[in-house]
Amino acid sequence: MSVVIRRVRADEGERVRDLRLDAVRDPDASIAFLHSYETEAAHPDGFWHDRAANAAEGDGVAQFVAEADGEWVGTVTVIRWKAGDTDHHGREVSAARGDVVGVFVRPENRAGGTVDALLGAAAEWARSLGDGALALDVHVDNHRAQAAYRRAGFVETGLRFTGSIGPELEMSRALAPADSVSS
Repeated sequence: MSVVIRRVRADEGERVRDLRLDAVRDPDASIAFLHSYETEAAHPDGFWHDRAANAAEGDGVAQFVAEADGEWVGTVTVIRWKAGDTDHHGREVSAARGDVVGVFVRPENRAGGTVDALLGAAAEWARSLGDGALALDVHVDNHRAQAAYRRAGFVETGLRFTGSIGPELEMSRALAPADSVSS
């Protein structure tokens, strides 16, 4: 099965909603996502259409999906913050950065490199905008996710904090400048 990674399109709000609801129903959702199924399911259709439209273009946020035989099998989102912004954990951002959030791959697609391809697309997008690194936060007990992030080049920064889902650690991936990336 061939997997294609692409940026979400503005008219895909329903598909964005459906994949997000599947993600927050995952058995590990309580240590992977900041919002519950009940919270996400309560959003009106317009919320999901706006979310897709905002993630489809521009340089503030991008959502990427992994598609296999027309089905969405995974997703990752990058939110770019400016210095002085307040991030999704309520922390003030001291220096501009891109944060990886909403990482999800359907269980039956987890062993085929899909998460690596999604994180690679996220990194390439951020790099193309001049970002020097990507960051993410992961629950300290989410060892499967930590292993996937390490495999994709993320390393612990040493920052640990207590977020809404419990103890988390920050990881970061350095991005080479766009002109030094080999084709």
